[in-house]
Amino acid sequence: MPRLVEVPGYVRFWTASAVSAFGSQITGLALQILTAVALSASATEVGIVNAARWVPYLLFGLVAGVVVDRCRRKPMMVATDLARAVLLGAIPVLYVLDQLSIPALCLFVFGFGALSLLFEAANQSYVPQLVPKDLLNAGYARVEQAGAVAGSTGPLIAGVLIKTMGAPLAVLVDALTYLISGLLLASVKAPDPVPDRGARRSLANELREGLAWVYRHRTLASIALTSHAMLLFNSMVSTVFVVFALHELKIGEFGLGATYAFASVGAVLGGALSPRVAGRLDVGATLIVFRLFAAIGWLPLVLAERGPWALASVSLGYFLVSLAIGIESPLERSYRQAVTPDRLRGRMNATIRSMNWGMVAVGAPLGGVLADRISYRFALWIGLSGAVVQALALAFSRTRSARTADELDSPTSDPARHGAEAAGREGTD
Repeated sequence: MPRLVEVPGYVRFWTASAVSAFGSQITGLALQILTAVALSASATEVGIVNAARWVPYLLFGLVAGVVVDRCRRKPMMVATDLARAVLLGAIPVLYVLDQLSIPALCLFVFGFGALSLLFEAANQSYVPQLVPKDLLNAGYARVEQAGAVAGSTGPLIAGVLIKTMGAPLAVLVDALTYLISGLLLASVKAPDPVPDRGARRSLANELREGLAWVYRHRTLASIALTSHAMLLFNSMVSTVFVVFALHELKIGEFGLGATYAFASVGAVLGGALSPRVAGRLDVGATLIVFRLFAAIGWLPLVLAERGPWALASVSLGYFLVSLAIGIESPLERSYRQAVTPDRLRGRMNATIRSMNWGMVAVGAPLGGVLADRISYRFALWIGLSGAVVQALALAFSRTRSARTADELDSPTSDPARHGAEAAGREGTD
């Protein structure tokens, strides 16, 4: 069996992911502090800015899947990386010109989200073309580890950068990382065939086929639906946490960076453990156990009180949640790719991701409104409780019967033998 480092193009692909993830960690923190501190936003306004990043997933997510399945994936990744570099670079320019406002920031974040939507659908669908099937889980795990390793130092460095040069200028670092990532991806030499134009049908038919594949599939349906719920409630917690940490716990910008660094450490460890866990447990059992683990992991954060233990409590919460997601997420991704024909992967990935991140567009402002109207703590408890409920729902679904991806040598892997009707038949009870 070849090793990942021997797979042509994978090392450059992995490096591009790591570089981009490093910058994203900086911008993720910088934009939140920019909104909450520099622009003096309320919890509701912080939620609105966060939501703007994910609204494109609700509006264009399904169409993006069709676009990705109709196009070569590497050129799309390169183009969207370069475009994101330009878009982020405009934010500090607006700041210097004293033209940066909440509406303007929302507009730029919205555009960034639309480009990210296309990139991520193409990126996830490209990995099975790059990596052999028996290395898929390891391939996804290493990519997530790369991001987590970068993230473990990124937030801490971001805290220093924001303290010394300001949040808007720190965004420039991320703009440069997207530029580097795009150039690296352009140099990857790996198969990227042009999709068969003769197999195209109307946009509506292709959209219906992608939706049917996901939501009528015996096991994908429950995985997708509970993922949507998980992102809804997690986004409530993560959005409220920013203002909760700054205004009530008083841990400061550096404390936020430290918390996110602990989250990245958890993700690194989770990514390292994921292949081992996958080798010991069935897919269904792994997803259920670690979804529940992730939900309960928010408890130290929700219970945190101002004082010397505040930073330790919130850091522990983020560490536990990220550890569980780091174990569960690569296995879920590889399982989804394994049971989906290549011609449907773009639509499958875009459908699930668009609804997942679209839920952030709902959960982020909802959490902010609950925090402003009632209390930070109430909003956090709602988020934690909802996350527990979705994990329990998954435990009682058909996902319990999902086995390892290697055992799934089913007809779904042969798109030539199974056309559009496969989407409906596979998921029919």
